[in-house]
Amino acid sequence: MYLLYSAALAVAAALALPWFLVQGLRHGKYLRSFRSRWGVLPEDFPSPSGEGAIWLHAVSVGEVLACPRLVDELRRRWPRRQIVVSTTTETGQEAARKRLNADGFFYCPFDFAFAVRRVLRAVRPAMLVIAETELWPNLLREARLLGVKTAIVNARVSDRSFPRYRALRFFFRGVLGDARLLMAQSPEDARRLREIGAPSDAVRVSGALKYDQPEPAPLPEWLAASLEAWTAEGALVAGSTAEGEEEHVLKAWAAWRVRRPRLRLIIAPRRPERFDRVADLIRARGLSLVRRSALGNGTAISGDVLLVDTVGELAAMYRHAEVAFIGGSLVSHGGQNPLEAAWFARPAVVGPSMSNFREMTAALLAGRAIRQVRGADELPAALEALLLDREGARAMGLRARGILEANRGATERTAGALEELLRCP
Repeated sequence: MYLLYSAALAVAAALALPWFLVQGLRHGKYLRSFRSRWGVLPEDFPSPSGEGAIWLHAVSVGEVLACPRLVDELRRRWPRRQIVVSTTTETGQEAARKRLNADGFFYCPFDFAFAVRRVLRAVRPAMLVIAETELWPNLLREARLLGVKTAIVNARVSDRSFPRYRALRFFFRGVLGDARLLMAQSPEDARRLREIGAPSDAVRVSGALKYDQPEPAPLPEWLAASLEAWTAEGALVAGSTAEGEEEHVLKAWAAWRVRRPRLRLIIAPRRPERFDRVADLIRARGLSLVRRSALGNGTAISGDVLLVDTVGELAAMYRHAEVAFIGGSLVSHGGQNPLEAAWFARPAVVGPSMSNFREMTAALLAGRAIRQVRGADELPAALEALLLDREGARAMGLRARGILEANRGATERTAGALEELLRCP
């Protein structure tokens, strides 16, 4: 099966190569990481220490932002071990270098046996820790063959991926068997992991690491002060929006501005390659726009809309929201993290697609700490209700913050299980 998988991967890579080349030449994407993706570590990567390293793999920004406290806890428990971090995406790499207290950073190699074997031999990890459910068969297999203890933490199985994994259970039983420990976010995720082939005795429930997220890194003082002044009469923050959502947000916000002309909009598209497209969409509506990247030290914000075209600043922007909209939820993307707004006790609205945060959303709904709409046509009324009832909105935000506080503890449980694993023969 592994030979068949590797052959299929090679065909896919060959077919995708022209697209990668075009993206690299047009936008500069993937060029910096090309050698690393074939197993060549960057020049600034540290030499292995005497004790085996801990290699943490976090795919992109979302996984990275779930891990700062876990990395700090691993550092506290093993101060002499190197901690190195890989990501798949460039935005994830940027976020990791800013947010994680690690010794080295690199891009995870393509899942060819020779590439992952090269990295494993260069890093010399005692333990490989994969955040969420990033199942790369050759990476897991080669790690096991080299005696590396492997754990999948903060694991979840989404509604979208579950049927595919289950259909290929005959293959993923062996893949999951290469992991010595699987820490699931919820009992439902644990059940799904077992159903797609994970050994029952290797699966535990830890809770979601994102409940343990640290306070968002503060914005520069001048920017926070400028935002405070600009949003003095209220703001809607639409975070991590996806293709097809900005139009609905703009429509809902514009309708409400008839009554409150100085209600501001802060909008942060999920993917950097969409920044220019969203800027054009906003200008096409005749709205005055300022881009975060165009603001310099001491610049006062003006205009109707702030487009957040930077990485890693959205979470702190929620502090300035009167109401938040969590993107990726009106379209079939599974939603984004609703706890970033909850950290600042801000009321939030989400769409029907929140499968990536299934348990978290269920807890917030049960606690009347979030509002969910069934479709884009309900978004204007949901936002209007929260903007009209300020006391009710404030109470909703406080309930969300309370649920966040009540569910902390996954970091300790995860780190304790990893310590057990590392001690096992």
